[in-house]
Amino acid sequence: MSLFNPWVLLGILMAVLSAAGGGYFKGQHDENTRQQVEIAALNVKARETEQNMAKVANTYAETLRKSQNAARTKETKLRADVASGALRLSIPTQSPVCSTSVTAVTAGDNSGETRTELSGQVSETLIAIASEGDSAIRKLNQCIQTYETLKGMK
Repeated sequence: MSLFNPWVLLGILMAVLSAAGGGYFKGQHDENTRQQVEIAALNVKARETEQNMAKVANTYAETLRKSQNAARTKETKLRADVASGALRLSIPTQSPVCSTSVTAVTAGDNSGETRTELSGQVSETLIAIASEGDSAIRKLNQCIQTYETLKGMK
């Protein structure tokens, strides 16, 4: 049998091609396996980070709930005080200029400022507006704090 026999050459060529093809596919399979292991490790790390972020978000949400409840309690007390008359809301006003030379000063008030007491309905409306604004500010501040904390966790 001669080395130049077409069947021998074909056999050698098939052996070389089989070895190259087998090596290529084994290398591809090994790389795929390595990538799958890496993806699984990254997924585990991502889940841990996600759980930590959820804990932080829940902590901030609980803090917001507590501060909202405390503010609601203060608002309720303020509304009750205004309704009972224990607290009166007033605003400074300008009084008309009097042409008399003697000016009367309210007893106990040396500021010379004239004030007007607000009606109950106006007081309630102002308290509601202020309460809504304060609540929005608390929510925004909590959102900013949560964002900054979570941004640093990545």
